[in-house]
Amino acid sequence: MTMTALEPLGRDALDDVRLTDLVRAVTGDPAAVPLSTHVEPFPYPIGTPSTAALLRVLGTARLSDGSTTDWCSFVKQLQSPRHWGLIHLIPDAFREDFIQNLPWRLEIAVHHSDIATVLPDGLRLPTAYRIDEYDDDRATLWMEYVVQEPGIWGLDRFARAAYLLGRLSARRQPHLVQPFLPRPGVDQPGIGLRYYVQGRVMTTALPALADTATWRHPLLAAAVCNLGDHGLRDDLLELGEQLPGVLDALDALPQCYQHGDASPQNLLVPLGRPDEFVVIDWGFDCPQAVGFDLGQLLVGLAHAGELSPTALPAVHQVILEAFTEGLAAEGMQVSREQVRYGYLGSLLARGTFTALPLENLGASPTDDDLRLFEDRVQLTRVLVDLAKQP
Repeated sequence: MTMTALEPLGRDALDDVRLTDLVRAVTGDPAAVPLSTHVEPFPYPIGTPSTAALLRVLGTARLSDGSTTDWCSFVKQLQSPRHWGLIHLIPDAFREDFIQNLPWRLEIAVHHSDIATVLPDGLRLPTAYRIDEYDDDRATLWMEYVVQEPGIWGLDRFARAAYLLGRLSARRQPHLVQPFLPRPGVDQPGIGLRYYVQGRVMTTALPALADTATWRHPLLAAAVCNLGDHGLRDDLLELGEQLPGVLDALDALPQCYQHGDASPQNLLVPLGRPDEFVVIDWGFDCPQAVGFDLGQLLVGLAHAGELSPTALPAVHQVILEAFTEGLAAEGMQVSREQVRYGYLGSLLARGTFTALPLENLGASPTDDDLRLFEDRVQLTRVLVDLAKQP
């Protein structure tokens, strides 16, 4: 019966012995016995080729005192991008390079590492109950399911997150730590961002932004007209011309191994513990300019439509100051201007030219699409203005 209930997991379906071990790990009761179990998809869009599925395995269990409790484990199925269903969209000339350079095992390496001893108080990893690795470049993580605090992030929470990320960055300077996945060239400053810019920005985003047909599309044209932002295209192209110099300047700044994808969606706030963050979905396992993590912290919720772009200037000021304070608390001597350039320069390269959802232009436009484009035009304007500040 158990195996039938777990059939949606495929070969990850646990037998009775392994399921019992899992339930005991989840509940913390060494005598717990599973009573029921089922699998359900986790309702979150998958945004990376290395994630095959996001699921929850949950049920009930009888504890050693005779009581019954609910239990839940978050299941993340990982894969090499060679198994990605859209790998055919990568041009043949770049496909193998893309497969080799996307570190799909990064999250496994994080859980096998000593990062838990490096994280400052207030940051922690989710508990990993089991890690299953297969010989066909696939793996599965069984982790703690974090029930989160309700409500939107306020400025105090942004400041707290930025402060802790600053402390983490200072603790992960290149002379103090190694990458999670050592491999040739990964210790070069900015190599991850340069790879992203070359493939995503220079090859795809900037040519599309330079094409006048892009801006004549009814969705984007209507959004620009409704907001009166007719200078957005020229501003983006002007910043695009500056991008090579920005990357060079970023590489010359103090470097840190950072979280790499520190959006609020990857800093889970557990229910009842509002000052704690459970850190998931690490990225960019290489040295990046100090302040790199602040870009995703700023735009993550706005990009998801959960925070108005008009709120970002206030968030920007708060996180810049708090991150710099976090560095100083760990004794890393970096000026506010260095942090600011590392933060905004990295944000320019990673997020400004890809904020407009140009991948949606092929669909038949709806009112929801127009609202999305208006929101993203506003977001792009905020990012452009931050990049252009003296």
